Amino acid sequence: MLPDADTDLSWPDALGPVRRREWVPLRTLTVLRWLAIAGQVAALVVATKVLSLDIATGAASLAVGASVVVNLVATFTTSPTRRLTEREATLLLTFDILQLGLLLALTGGLNNPFALLLLAPVTIAASVLHPRSTLVLGGLTLTIITALGPWHLPLLTSAGPLETPRLFLWGFWVALMIGVGFLGLYARSVTAEMAAISEALTATQLALDRAQRLSDLDGVVAAAAHELGTPLATIKLVSSEMIEELSDHPELADLREDAELLRAQADRCRDILRAMGREGRRDPYLDRAPFEAVLREAAEPHLDRGKAVEILVAAGRQPEIPRRPEIVHGLRNLVQNAVDFANSRVEIRLDWTRDRLVVRIRDDGPGFEPALLDRIGDPFMRGRPSSRPVLHEADPPRPGYEGMGLGLFIAKSLLERTGARLTFANDAGGGAVAVVAWPYGALSAASPASAEPTAAEPGVVPHS
Repeated sequence: MLPDADTDLSWPDALGPVRRREWVPLRTLTVLRWLAIAGQVAALVVATKVLSLDIATGAASLAVGASVVVNLVATFTTSPTRRLTEREATLLLTFDILQLGLLLALTGGLNNPFALLLLAPVTIAASVLHPRSTLVLGGLTLTIITALGPWHLPLLTSAGPLETPRLFLWGFWVALMIGVGFLGLYARSVTAEMAAISEALTATQLALDRAQRLSDLDGVVAAAAHELGTPLATIKLVSSEMIEELSDHPELADLREDAELLRAQADRCRDILRAMGREGRRDPYLDRAPFEAVLREAAEPHLDRGKAVEILVAAGRQPEIPRRPEIVHGLRNLVQNAVDFANSRVEIRLDWTRDRLVVRIRDDGPGFEPALLDRIGDPFMRGRPSSRPVLHEADPPRPGYEGMGLGLFIAKSLLERTGARLTFANDAGGGAVAVVAWPYGALSAASPASAEPTAAEPGVVPHS
């Protein structure tokens, strides 16, 4: 039950930050590599000068120097603000993994506690790269961790080789292997969710901005109709006087016809502007409307889509609410959801008490999938990649439609912005139910006393 409502947005199939082909900033990787170089140099100095360890200082210095060269080349041959492609970022992270693996092989292998730093490149890759690239880098890291066990130069002290107990060494190897997988999955899941939320919020703002622009355009049209009325009236007056004067001169019949054409076109312009003014006029009294009128405006595009849409209104005097774009657009998304997945009928019930205003939208479809009830309203909820999102059991296919899970997210975001609280459930009699409830104060509605609140089970007046 996740249509995109009135939002027409195109989204690639992949989930998460990998949607952007050039997403990784070169400056970020360069700065991180300088920090790694500083740490490696400091570790070598401490190991040789303070701890008096006998290590292959020359070879280790060459490994560190290779990182310095790569960073200098990256800094002086391209703009530091450049965004790296997938391949470029993968190659740079591959170099980092190989460089760190070589440095560890020269300084004790897994006996060196700094072997833990092999987790860093994989975590970065999981945050910014495509899953395929992340798997390649993760596999490379696991291979290096395994190879460091038997193949490394020992750390030598005056008392002999510095070796970790074999049981602890195996435990460290297992911990690193698990860490590569767990941190990679965790970083990717968190980053993908943050990117999805960010892009869905952008889609929500685009939908709201579009509605606001249309509303502002109405005011511009009304102002244009008002301002152009005076010059058109002048044109009509002058052309009428010309027609009267030319009537006494038969030899100027052609000029008289031109004057009549000018007056007719002025009348036509006046009629067009009057029609536009009627459609676009912003009447401050219409900025608020009865509860039912606002809902009918939201539901109107979906009343003639082959499903019976019944609006039931509680008895009593209706409160007035703001005709805000967020309310109209959010309710419209919910109504479209219900119509899309209903078998034959959608019921929309309006109710109010002394404390709150409530819209209850119920369809007679198969209902929400129970396992997903707690996640309704999250962006980019999908079923199988080849089908549309599955939130209803026994979803009938709709050719050419594949929702992105933005419909309910947009509705929820817009309506919650107005102070509403949304709940989703399966009705005991079958079908899905969406309930939107506002406290009176959230909409600055008419006072409860003037709204004549109804009882808990009011009678309803059906409208079809």
